[in-house]
Amino acid sequence: MNEKSLQIIVTGLIQGVGFRPFVYRIATRHKLTGWVLNTNENVKVQVTGDSENIQNFLVSLKKEAPAAAAIETISTTEMETTAIEGFNIRGSHNVSDEITEISPDIAVCNECLNDIDVPGNRLDYAFVNCTNCGPRFTIIQDLPYDRIKTTMKPFEMCPACRSEYETVTDRRFHAQPTACSICGPHYQLFVNNEIISKEIDFIIRHISQSIDSGRILLIKGLGGMHLACDAFNETAVNRLREIKNREGKPFAVMFRDLESVKRFAEVSLQEEQSLVSWRRPIVLLEKKLIDKEPILAESLNAGLNLLGVMLPYMPIHYQLFRQLTTDAIVLTSGNFSSEPILIDNVLSLKLFSHLVDSVVLHNRDIYNRTDDSVVRIIDKKERIFRRSRGFVPTPVRTTFNTEGILAFGAELTNCFCVGKGTKSFLSQHIGDLQGLETTLFYEKTIARFIQLFRVKPKLLAVDLHPNYISTKTGLNFKADLPVVHVQHHHAHIASCMTEHHLDEKVIGVALDGTGFGTDGNIWGGEFFICDLNDFTRITHFEYIPLPGGDLAAEEPWRMAVSYLYKVYGHSFLELELPLLKKIDPEKISLIIQMINKNINCPLSSGAGRLFDAVASLLDLVQFASFQAEGPMRLESLVKQNCVDSYPFNLGRTICFDATIRRIVDDVIKGIDGATIATKFHNTIISTIFETANTIRIKEGINKVVLSGGVFQNKYLLEGTSKILLQNNFEVYSHATVPTNDGGIALGQLAIASKRRELLCV
Repeated sequence: MNEKSLQIIVTGLIQGVGFRPFVYRIATRHKLTGWVLNTNENVKVQVTGDSENIQNFLVSLKKEAPAAAAIETISTTEMETTAIEGFNIRGSHNVSDEITEISPDIAVCNECLNDIDVPGNRLDYAFVNCTNCGPRFTIIQDLPYDRIKTTMKPFEMCPACRSEYETVTDRRFHAQPTACSICGPHYQLFVNNEIISKEIDFIIRHISQSIDSGRILLIKGLGGMHLACDAFNETAVNRLREIKNREGKPFAVMFRDLESVKRFAEVSLQEEQSLVSWRRPIVLLEKKLIDKEPILAESLNAGLNLLGVMLPYMPIHYQLFRQLTTDAIVLTSGNFSSEPILIDNVLSLKLFSHLVDSVVLHNRDIYNRTDDSVVRIIDKKERIFRRSRGFVPTPVRTTFNTEGILAFGAELTNCFCVGKGTKSFLSQHIGDLQGLETTLFYEKTIARFIQLFRVKPKLLAVDLHPNYISTKTGLNFKADLPVVHVQHHHAHIASCMTEHHLDEKVIGVALDGTGFGTDGNIWGGEFFICDLNDFTRITHFEYIPLPGGDLAAEEPWRMAVSYLYKVYGHSFLELELPLLKKIDPEKISLIIQMINKNINCPLSSGAGRLFDAVASLLDLVQFASFQAEGPMRLESLVKQNCVDSYPFNLGRTICFDATIRRIVDDVIKGIDGATIATKFHNTIISTIFETANTIRIKEGINKVVLSGGVFQNKYLLEGTSKILLQNNFEVYSHATVPTNDGGIALGQLAIASKRRELLCV
């Protein structure tokens, strides 16, 4: 026998996913002795045995790792042969300021669901979990990931749970949230702010009967509170909108199973894979046209053709659907519009007891609040739109040094980012930094990430806009630290470049609604040549006055009037357009005066505002009830069999006067909205291609990077990618990082790193 000893160091997402028991099982299977332990930066393994067995063990280590694990590196060092009896799992060690990765929360596994049906301490227990599933990031307070450093600390394990926890061969060996009905957390039912029951059978029955009867409940979940009602009950859905003060923004729907989803939505193979994955995100699907009962409430998705769908991911979700008559429930964040999702029991009771019919809480604290993540399949790839539960805090791996960089992100759809080694840790979705509660959540979470990931801030990165709350937070963070100011759209492109490990000159196409430009104007339709250090603005959508500033995004008719006045002058008032009949003539006259006198009319090149204007011209929306409603309604009209487009002009800037004229002509002629919307989308696709091609001919750059919230549009991204690829461009777009402002912080961090490397700060 050729016996030897090997020390193995494994890095990556390997804590909280049952990795040590997995190592134990394969080591004993391959007849090896030794040990495995967690440190705060990696997992260390020492094995002794036959050389061939050790080699087979290393193969198994890579091939058979737990589903939620993500091994980054495996390094081996041969040692002097050490005789150790058996194979054992040693306690965790905190060895340095380095860190290992923390698992996101994992949807309950089938084995644990089966446990709910077995007589004993976990019969009907709503918090069943094991090393393969359950809460992780939402309960962790510090590293290494041990029970004492989670919100499970107050729950002392009963003898039965302790035995499982300490038995190496058990599925719950060192599963930190392990518990049962004897020793673990439990739910409580409140009605009118008074406890009604602590019995889970009664609570499940009450919730199910309430939802089926059209009532609304607040239910504490994994990363925060959820509001729930029957997704088929129009009255209940509308009442829920009133409670949340959420006029039109679509609601997410949880279906009982995949078969139920397929009755109401189109589901591709890739969409199915996202729906059933252990991350369990909300997946944006195309609604099916149903002409028979039951019909989902029309107000669920504001008449759009997309539906946000998810499947159960907590034990209680499955328990509910066992008794619910309905196949689908609205499950939306428990908060008021523009505020963060609630996590505190006392505050939730105070705010919602008088608004909902029942409140269902549990007594396990949520330390890190997380919303449900949102994804969409575009070009057969999963694209993350909101990166939160199931994805955070998995880092983005980079090719550069991120150590000590703290990037504060954007104002809207905020996420921040901290750097550790070559890893970038994007925060969970924070939200819009326009309210006190969200700002407090933002500041508290920044402090927690710094502590959790052992970050010693050395360099700060902020948006160029001086009045963003994120910028002010960064500038006030620590006076003696250097600060890098990053232009918004450069950060967009750098974010996508970082995701794809690009570090060279590229053609950057950034299309969104708003971003502060270096000339003091509002940018959003930008074509750059850039790298991770700097950018050159080659061209952009022509500037247009933004009447009323931010109000123009909330009232798309203002943008339509601005474009019409630019193209037609006062004569546009004589056109037979729906918006001119719907909007008070005095208001339109006031907008013209504001433009003429340059009163609160900042200039914007934002692509989002052009989409708003066209949505208004088609009378899809004049007053937006949620962000990007105009662009979303335009996209929902698009049809696949139209290849026509409108004219536009490429000059020093990109002018859409001819586009507006032809759209107006088609509206007046009575051309159907779907045709106009599709031709408009095709126009933007042609604009991107022709501009990129012009830049390539002049500069010899063949790589195109697409970023910005406008590229959440499936038809636009697929069409743009297709024509660029057909013409031999290399095309890069977002997948694992949001293309919207949720990815901005990663770009800020990348630019700060590159400038530090080049000694620019």
